[in-house]
Amino acid sequence: MPVLAIDLGGARVAFAVVDREGRILRRARQASRSAGKAVSFEVLARAAEGVVGAAGLPWPEIEGIGLIVPGIYDPATGRAWAPNLWGEAEVPLRERLAPLLPAALTVDSDRSGYVLGEAWLGAARGCTDAVFLGVGTGIGAGILCGGRVVRGAAGIAGAVGWFATDPSWRPHPTVGCWEAQAAGPALARRAAALLADRGASALRAEYDGRLGDLTAEVVAAAARDGDALARRAVAETADALALGVANLISAFNPQVVVLGGELMQAADLFLEPIRRAVPLWAQPIAARQCRIEPTALGEDAGLFGAARLAFEAARAS
Repeated sequence: MPVLAIDLGGARVAFAVVDREGRILRRARQASRSAGKAVSFEVLARAAEGVVGAAGLPWPEIEGIGLIVPGIYDPATGRAWAPNLWGEAEVPLRERLAPLLPAALTVDSDRSGYVLGEAWLGAARGCTDAVFLGVGTGIGAGILCGGRVVRGAAGIAGAVGWFATDPSWRPHPTVGCWEAQAAGPALARRAAALLADRGASALRAEYDGRLGDLTAEVVAAAARDGDALARRAVAETADALALGVANLISAFNPQVVVLGGELMQAADLFLEPIRRAVPLWAQPIAARQCRIEPTALGEDAGLFGAARLAFEAARAS
């Protein structure tokens, strides 16, 4: 029997009815926020029912529901902390949503979902030890060790954006040290700093005087066009990313590190520099044994991971 997979993101929520072979029978997507706040659990439940109905299936033919959320989900309490959705307060997610759904609900973090999806059908297919590294506005990792997801004591494992990678401590109130150096906003900040130093760049004509408007996407596009300043910013950000990837390889000895997230839409710029730099920092035997690959599933990795959660829960019940 198929399952319903739900990837609840900070801006959008994706739904898919998925069978055991990984075929998507029906999918839908909608905004996860309305009027400046997260949509209600009742809205989510109605949308879930709509997707199942559109697939032409009655609820008794749905084996379970897998849901992944950004931030932290504590399986012991059923509570979620996702500032992009519900602010700084923890939300009793399982208690409020499960009674609204006609099938058993399994919840986990999006980090867990992404590594499970890639291990099932993506770049980590068949691997028992893998890391999915999501690099966007922040950095997080889903970690698979011995075929099991590493979640930690309260669901926080994988918050690797807080890696200490710079001995010169600086206060970063909302992000960790590695995120501040290597996530998407760091690329934009590097390019802005180089422009502020009067660096020569085609970006100056458009952004001189409003450097705060620079984005990672703009810098990546300029680097592809051969802009030397943008390429320098990309190279420095790739070096910063390689430090954390090397730490993950040394700590977990994975078979593969899968790179995904918004910044890795520019994998053509980042992948090879990261591959070259990682062996300089990682445990050498572990580095030789580990592949570094871009995501094979893109945004669908989360949906396939949520589906895998539901299938595993059904098998265990």
